[in-house]
Amino acid sequence: MTSGPGGGSIQLRDARVRYGPLEALHGVTLAAPARAVTVLLGPNGSGRTTALRALAGTVRLAAGSVVWDGADVTRHTAHARAAAGLRFVPDRQAVFAGLTVAENLQLSTSKRDLSAALDPYPELRPLLARRAGTLSGGEQRMLAVSRALLAPARVVLLDEPTQGMAPPVATRTYALLRTLDACVVLAEQRLPPGLRGTQGGTPDAAPVFVYELDRGTVAFRGEATETPTTSPARE
Repeated sequence: MTSGPGGGSIQLRDARVRYGPLEALHGVTLAAPARAVTVLLGPNGSGRTTALRALAGTVRLAAGSVVWDGADVTRHTAHARAAAGLRFVPDRQAVFAGLTVAENLQLSTSKRDLSAALDPYPELRPLLARRAGTLSGGEQRMLAVSRALLAPARVVLLDEPTQGMAPPVATRTYALLRTLDACVVLAEQRLPPGLRGTQGGTPDAAPVFVYELDRGTVAFRGEATETPTTSPARE
């Protein structure tokens, strides 16, 4: 798989997002460094998915800004951010269900050789002719992740990327994400074991930083090794 060149940090600054009369983010500020993995933790309703969508540009900010590599991109559309190298894997509808696995992958690259996407997920090789909508949930997540990383990526945003994957495949996925030359941001309910310290990674694996969100505000920020053992994300 390909990534980079390292895409600089991406940040939310005093971000507020509203869905009708309800405010989902209450002035959230967070920064995801380049060549690192940043995990947004929290239970459903905490704002982690909304924060990820705000970075991707799929929801609009009511106030605040999105800053990418020092430039304000708040007014840039999701399409413009994607064209600049931002890859977003949402928690739902992340693949084109009516297209085959091969067709899904070919949408992300002009190359005919798909080995860069299939080598990390050999489970997809015998499924290339299958329509994506017939795959299991874990297989669809493998396809979604491989699609996102097939083309060069500067920033990679993933909402629960390993949902439905078998544990060994999930471990492989987190190890892969820690080797990317990119800014990687994940939304997770709990901190995966593969993102604690060097477990599941290599000695030169990217550092992991954590923001825990609680009802649209930042409750904790720090390195993964500093994450409290009791928190809203682990109740």
